[in-house]
Amino acid sequence: MQDIPTPRLEVRDLRLMLALAASGSTAAAAPLLHLTQPAVSRAVLALEDKLGVQLFERSAQGLVATERGQRLLASAQRVLGELVALEQQVRAAPPRMQRLRIVCQCYTAYHWLPSVAQGLRASFPGIELSLALEHAKDPASALEAGAIDVALIVSADIKSAHVEVKPLFADEVVFVLAANHALAKKRTLTLDDLLQVRLLTTVNTSPEETQRFMQHVLGRRKERLKFTNIPLTEAMLEVARAGMGVAVLSEWIASPHLARGDLVARRMARGPLQRPWRIAWRKEVADVAPALRAALQASVPRSHLST
Repeated sequence: MQDIPTPRLEVRDLRLMLALAASGSTAAAAPLLHLTQPAVSRAVLALEDKLGVQLFERSAQGLVATERGQRLLASAQRVLGELVALEQQVRAAPPRMQRLRIVCQCYTAYHWLPSVAQGLRASFPGIELSLALEHAKDPASALEAGAIDVALIVSADIKSAHVEVKPLFADEVVFVLAANHALAKKRTLTLDDLLQVRLLTTVNTSPEETQRFMQHVLGRRKERLKFTNIPLTEAMLEVARAGMGVAVLSEWIASPHLARGDLVARRMARGPLQRPWRIAWRKEVADVAPALRAALQASVPRSHLST
């Protein structure tokens, strides 16, 4: 008889890791987990004792995941997403065939969404995705008007009685530069480092994303960063490869371009710059949208950047 796996990790351990990574402190994670701050602190110590490794480093800036903590975090979202998807499949009745018109506010998603759609056909045969690229600039209005059914958003503020919005996952914004660039010798970059260079960004960055980026990078300082907008990712990377600037990119986009070794990715010294994604859907598709959400959470790409 085949042995039944008996892991030490529990669902609550994975939820604890994700809450701490998202919030940066036990106090901020407490309301996410519906616990008190002391209870979260005890849970962290108990988890580290259970695994026999240190998962977080404590600093004045908050909790930062160690290398082993990052390894656990890389799989936590996927494992929980697969459990949710399994629950949905077991509990739900066979879904009726339904075509969902979907749009992604950030072009990053189109590098991995098609493969997710293929997997959905096998796991959720009642859902058929149709991309509505023409509504990428204003998904909120398109949802309100009924022109689309689902949107993956990174910045749009959607407040509508017809639309439900749920958190999805987060990716990390990193800085990509030539391997022979002077700053490439550093493990992380400071604001003073970024003030010395020209930052390369895409033309479709939303004002909300830009504001979040500036708040994270500048903090309370008033200096001006130098930006150049470049329409194509490939062109942006070529400019960075030539040492003419530092590209600001999602980890999902950057990761495949680092294999040659002439480009490297760096994080900020003050901590990862994470970009939260949300999924929004019209209430008319509320019977199938949660299944789509679970599948997306289970299929989110992982870059495993060595920075």
